Amino acid sequence: MSETDGGVREVKSAARTVELLELLAARGDRPARLQELADELGVPRSSMYALLQTLIGRGWVRTDITGSLYGIGIHALLTGTSYLDSDPRVRIVRPYLDEASDALGETIHLGRLDGRDVAYLATRESHEYLRTISRVGRRLPAHVGALGKALLAERGDEELPEGPYEAMTSNTHTGREALAADLAEIRARGYSIDREEGVAGIVGFGFALRYETPAQDAISCSVPVARLTPEHQERIVAVMREIRLKIESGAPGAGGSAHWR
Repeated sequence: MSETDGGVREVKSAARTVELLELLAARGDRPARLQELADELGVPRSSMYALLQTLIGRGWVRTDITGSLYGIGIHALLTGTSYLDSDPRVRIVRPYLDEASDALGETIHLGRLDGRDVAYLATRESHEYLRTISRVGRRLPAHVGALGKALLAERGDEELPEGPYEAMTSNTHTGREALAADLAEIRARGYSIDREEGVAGIVGFGFALRYETPAQDAISCSVPVARLTPEHQERIVAVMREIRLKIESGAPGAGGSAHWR
């Protein structure tokens, strides 16, 4: 039996429940069958069925009218919303995202590093470029976007995995050496640039929020290539730098509100 970071033995049933929920969440709009889930997690079919029925009864998993397909349930959304509402830093950053959006007219994001990914915590969409699906609550590999690269640059290259890395577009850095070189430029420049590495046709500018060390959160501005003139880029960088300073000066420190790890 494995141990947690605190040296306490991991509870196998709890770990299995979390693994199941994470698996269903990662599948998105692709529901899974019982045998698929049992095989993926390496548990007996009967045990998986019992676990699914328990979670269905509590709203964490949903099933179709035939009872043969399974997906993530609405309680996952309710819990995620509670996380966003209770996080003091998200509350502080939100008004500044509005300010940046009003000043630049572009899409502004807040993200948090989660392992090798970045989770999107808040977004203000550009009126010129509307997504059909909100990014809030979704994840993107840290090496492909402005948010993630800004946060990776706050860490040493020794923390980078060996690769190769997943390619999202033809511009994605898939090798460790190329990514490390980009991160060195980010450290010297003070912010990251995502040149169509995560989404074709979109350039992003990312700024780590250094209210903790190493930074866990970052903000970014995304703009279509067709609208990115040198003058607009200069303004984006100036506004986002100012917004970063405002956020860092108002973020809760170790005292006061709970400091989560």
